[in-house]
Amino acid sequence: MEIKKNEEYVVDIIDYGADGEGIAKINGYTIFVIGGIKGEACKIHILKALKTHAFAKIVEIVKVSENRVLSDCETYGKCGGCDLRHIKYEETLKIKQEKVQNLVNKMLQNKINVSETVGMDNPKHYRNKAIFPISKEKKVGIFAKRSHNIIPINECKIQTKRSQEIAKFIVENWKDTIYDENTGKGLLRNIMIREGFRTHEIMCVLVLSEKKDVNVKEIINKFPEIKTIVANINTENTNVVLGKENVVLYGDGYIQDKLGDYIFKISPNSFYQVNPIQTEKIYNLAISEVKLNQEDILCDLYCGIGTIGIFASKYVKQVYGIEIVEDAIRDAKENAKINNIQNAEFIVGDVEKAFEKLLKENIKPNVVIVDPPRKGLDNKTVENLKKLKLSRLVYVSCNPATLMRDLQELEKVYDIKKIIPVDNFCYSSHVECVCVMKLK
Repeated sequence: MEIKKNEEYVVDIIDYGADGEGIAKINGYTIFVIGGIKGEACKIHILKALKTHAFAKIVEIVKVSENRVLSDCETYGKCGGCDLRHIKYEETLKIKQEKVQNLVNKMLQNKINVSETVGMDNPKHYRNKAIFPISKEKKVGIFAKRSHNIIPINECKIQTKRSQEIAKFIVENWKDTIYDENTGKGLLRNIMIREGFRTHEIMCVLVLSEKKDVNVKEIINKFPEIKTIVANINTENTNVVLGKENVVLYGDGYIQDKLGDYIFKISPNSFYQVNPIQTEKIYNLAISEVKLNQEDILCDLYCGIGTIGIFASKYVKQVYGIEIVEDAIRDAKENAKINNIQNAEFIVGDVEKAFEKLLKENIKPNVVIVDPPRKGLDNKTVENLKKLKLSRLVYVSCNPATLMRDLQELEKVYDIKKIIPVDNFCYSSHVECVCVMKLK
């Protein structure tokens, strides 16, 4: 039976895909059903049919899952922020656990049982960083999924209420300056808000199309909790949100937030996890599971602004952090000073080269924590980690697929003891993992 575009079928949803979509089969042929929930029977319309699989939308739900809920967001399904708001939160945690378990079963020799996903008590308004594009209707918006099209929003359920209030106020009062991507005219391109969840400090970044003096008094008067306002200059005709130059318009150009017992300085371009509540859980898991001690030499690879290394510093003899972004290392060094950390050294450089150089200088770590970007580890770093034969190794991952790819090599030397998913991006298909390894 050949599945064709625009045809309709009644199917059973038997599993979930990597992005949380439902999976159905017709004579062994896979169909990804947008919005389908495991256990449902659905009448579907084929949107696209390829040799190995097809994509479909639901026309009618014949049998409704007990895990289906009515989405609480009016733009859900249009914007790119959430994938799973039609599913009960507890079920989304199981979906993420199963996603990681399926990859383990498919790719690893050690078919370890993946732990239950660590969820949030209140999975709403959890993001401490918001980037708001401005729609052609001159309203605060959000980008559509896999698109640069902007959808106006009334209320986003994952961004904080305060960030949305600030952005709407700015757009309303700067209507005449809004940038038009089609003509290249106008000044205000985007608005970025960063917040300290523990300190309640707020940074407002105005992304401007040119370097120009602007009056921000009305913003400060309306929102006195704003600690700093920065103009980010982006003159390029590009989809990249932030330019390379920042100009401080008000305040010090940074805010601070508290994670655990530590204060962290956050600049406009700093990498800082967007969900601080779950980030604390990730760091505490990584540190407690690896059982650090005062004789340990710890390397924190892809260290960002030094968060993991500083968290771990009181448990070990010495920390070495490596990160390619100069501004992040500058902040990491400043964060060490702020927190009076004496046993942490932060090095700027590509991990592939800087870690190799550090090892050649006769620095011999016995514990390493890696927290790479979505692309995972480079081959050289994987080989170095294998050669080092560390007593303990922790891999913090934001992409289970590249985690498993890297673990395929690392498990030749290390026993995988635990894989713990953490829900850092609630109601999206993304999942963080803490993977704990020990030398065989």
